[in-house]
Amino acid sequence: MSEMPLSGLTVLELGHSIAAPYAGLVLAELGAEVIKVERTGVGDPVRDWGPPYTDGIATAFQTYNRSKAGIEIDLRDDQQRAALQKLIIDRGDIVLQNLKAGAADRAGLGGKQLTELKPSLIYCNLHAFGAVGPLKDRPGYDPLMQAFGGLMSVTGEPGERPPVRIGVSIIDMGAGMWAVIGILAALAELRRSGRGSIVDVSLFETAIGWMMWPLSSYLATGQIPGRQGSSMSTIVPYQVFPTLDSNIMIAAGNDNLFNRLCRALGRTDLACDERFATNGGRVRFRDILLPVLEEIFATRSTAEWSELLAREQVPAAPLQNVADVAAAEQTRALNMLRAEVGLSHPYVALPISFDGVRPRSKNPAPALGADTDRILRKTTV
Repeated sequence: MSEMPLSGLTVLELGHSIAAPYAGLVLAELGAEVIKVERTGVGDPVRDWGPPYTDGIATAFQTYNRSKAGIEIDLRDDQQRAALQKLIIDRGDIVLQNLKAGAADRAGLGGKQLTELKPSLIYCNLHAFGAVGPLKDRPGYDPLMQAFGGLMSVTGEPGERPPVRIGVSIIDMGAGMWAVIGILAALAELRRSGRGSIVDVSLFETAIGWMMWPLSSYLATGQIPGRQGSSMSTIVPYQVFPTLDSNIMIAAGNDNLFNRLCRALGRTDLACDERFATNGGRVRFRDILLPVLEEIFATRSTAEWSELLAREQVPAAPLQNVADVAAAEQTRALNMLRAEVGLSHPYVALPISFDGVRPRSKNPAPALGADTDRILRKTTV
């Protein structure tokens, strides 16, 4: 592939924090020209999410905003606002925005306003709680949605321990991914009909999407799922076990894999026990089976168990920290940590390749307003 699939498209990102900027990053490294629009003199608040810093910018901002151009405008200024609108109409193919509810409309930059002026435009709103409903005007953030969307209710250890959030911004980044999916679908519709679309995604809808299995279970049974730690209520054994020196994750998701696990453990008698012969039995008798497995796993190191389990093709993995992941041979083989000119340390590349070629970063994250003169102020009103 001589160029990335979205080459030739121009995206205006009126985004801040993580959700819209992550979507903009994906679109940029898939080939689009992404112009990040920030508030004059202030910019995206993620610029101050440090330490750590990378090349003078908060590492978080550098992470989500590389490969973009950057302009700054004051939406309260009629001339600058009109210049931005003209830039969108003249050059924009896609607008991506997660401003406060109503802010884009008040500035004359809302989806209905712009698509009336340019019917081929694809306009994507990243809402907090959604486009409709009693909470549609409320602001929202990733941890709030992990709480409100139910993820915290199924994350962490059972018992009276405090709820915990998932350790990454999974709602923000998930909403950004849905934004990209919606935009790509809208591009397909544009090719078919010649008309653009208004795409709506939200943090809350993304949270509900991640909760598909627990919600489906509740709707089927009327029982509220609880926290399971590293395990699952419907599969046994499917959890972390402490070893002699650390921990190992076991995912024996069917009866055949359980038989292989028992061979690796030297306990084929467990596979022959009628209580444990099927997954349904193992779930019913988990309080009997799991202590036995815990005692066995505690007798060897994680490395020893990894080798024994690999021989029997039992799905298992050591619990790695970020340093382990960065140093892993598989990470290097996939070239997921890329070093580019202009960045002082490697970055995490997009998890996708085309004909064996992984998208590359075009440039570091822009300084505030770095491209304003080149892009915005040359647009005549």
